[in-house]
Amino acid sequence: MNSKLHRLPVILYLSYMRFTKLLIAILFLSLNSFAQLTEQDREWNKPVEPFRVIGNVYYVGAAEITSFLITSPKGHILIDSGFAETVPLIKANVEKLGFKMSDIKILLNTQAHYDHAAGLNELKKLTGAKMLASAGDKPQLERGGLKDFAFGDRFPFEPVTVDRVIRDGETIRLGGVKLKTILMPGHTRGSTAWSYSVNDSGKKYNVLFLSSTSGPGFKYVGNAAFPEIIEVFEATFAKLKKLKPDVFLASHGSAFDLAGKMSRLGDKSRNPFIETETYPAYLKSTETAFRNKVR
Repeated sequence: MNSKLHRLPVILYLSYMRFTKLLIAILFLSLNSFAQLTEQDREWNKPVEPFRVIGNVYYVGAAEITSFLITSPKGHILIDSGFAETVPLIKANVEKLGFKMSDIKILLNTQAHYDHAAGLNELKKLTGAKMLASAGDKPQLERGGLKDFAFGDRFPFEPVTVDRVIRDGETIRLGGVKLKTILMPGHTRGSTAWSYSVNDSGKKYNVLFLSSTSGPGFKYVGNAAFPEIIEVFEATFAKLKKLKPDVFLASHGSAFDLAGKMSRLGDKSRNPFIETETYPAYLKSTETAFRNKVR
């Protein structure tokens, strides 16, 4: 028998197996992406018009999942990506404000959850920016949200490589911008906030970009995956109570009444984002929820 004809069934079989594996991979990726787009996710990801919050701080995120652009003459800093599906909204918002994605030099992340980190790798590809993150969240970002202490493997996302680990108290500098890093673990192992002193109309204001102090569905007592979770949250609340921001911003718009404040942007007599009541109220609410679960 012709040796080529003899090998033909084997070749066809191998081709069939490769094709089958490819189809399975595509199906898995499709299902994985779909699983992250719940009805709530789609509500959170609704587009909004970008705007200047204060000074050189701009809002470029979605209705509930936030993303902030901090600009400078030497490049820009972007905080949080939202979902993977938020990236096109961020890109459109950045460009609508007159800025270039290629000028974004640093990517920061408040927490390694899919609704704030799933688009980071795509943003890294689009911008060429360096990804900076805490030591606590670096492993979670690089394994794409898997093995989360609260959610396990329920909310995976595209992994992103962290270029540099940042420490508590470290200052992130770019073109005159100085963001002070504040580690606030609990919501994730490496949840991070930044404080920023910004000039606006001749006055200085302290802007705070917060992660989250909530614990949705978290197990606090007897958590084998995060045994020290209660002590960690206690330390974070104690640290955050010492802060006195003039402008409180966070990873979720509802935490600082984003929608309400956006509706008042037309009032030129005052900036609705400059106020000191929302931050302590948010801390009190989330700490009360925490204590009700651990007592």
